Amino acid sequence: MRINGTFKTKDFKPGVLSPSPGIETGLPTGVATMEKQYFGQIEGRSATLFTAAFDPTSVRGAYCAMESFDGSLNGNRGTFNFIHSAATSGKNRTNEFFSIVEGSGTGDLRAIKGTGGMRIDPDGTHHIWFDVSELSYTNQN
Repeated sequence: MRINGTFKTKDFKPGVLSPSPGIETGLPTGVATMEKQYFGQIEGRSATLFTAAFDPTSVRGAYCAMESFDGSLNGNRGTFNFIHSAATSGKNRTNEFFSIVEGSGTGDLRAIKGTGGMRIDPDGTHHIWFDVSELSYTNQN
């Protein structure tokens, strides 16, 4: 079952990642934390730990992120973690990976497992979806 939503990022806090001494790469590396707010069939919020090798001038690089979600999917409430990563050459997302962390669910979402994805429209709208089987979460009602 595909569950769709949109999200907005807020409270993006960049940090500095100091790689081991003597390791210089062609892209600067960094870490950040951010919060997201979700709307639609996906309602709630998340806290994200974000790492990247990225050049904002050329808009090239890659990231990987761990998110802790608190909210509801199609009315089923709980929390869970998901991980995602992608690369960009400045105009597209490539090598995308997205997975719900099995065993991380609580509440109605305690048995959740699956995959998903993200995309950004030209107008800046951020979309997210989770692909879960109908039996991957359990409503406690």
